[in-house]
Amino acid sequence: MIFGIGVDIIEIDRVKKAITRSPRFLGQIFTEQEIANCAQKPDYVASLAARFAAKEAVSKALGITMWVEKWRQIEVEQTNDRPSVILKEEILAAAKELGVKRIHLSLSHDKNQAIAFAVAEKLIDKP
Repeated sequence: MIFGIGVDIIEIDRVKKAITRSPRFLGQIFTEQEIANCAQKPDYVASLAARFAAKEAVSKALGITMWVEKWRQIEVEQTNDRPSVILKEEILAAAKELGVKRIHLSLSHDKNQAIAFAVAEKLIDKP
């Protein structure tokens, strides 16, 4: 059963400017693993922007307001060319409390924008 959906779109240049303006930006928003994975891609900033959008989309699907300290609690990983979400700490606890068992994620970007779409799935309780 679908619990919630979320979508977010961001201009890639906005992420590029944030990285340039504040060296702390990367570490505040992304996990070390996300940074390392994106660094291997030719479109490094676009990949980071897609992950930023994913974090927003996931928070919307869960109905959770994001604060700076929570950004790294949503991690996007890429396995077999398919993105997936790892929830941690307070975000994981909130998802469990809501009954969310899985989050489906789709990412895309072009030369100017990155977009993410998330679907939070809740198991149906059997009568």
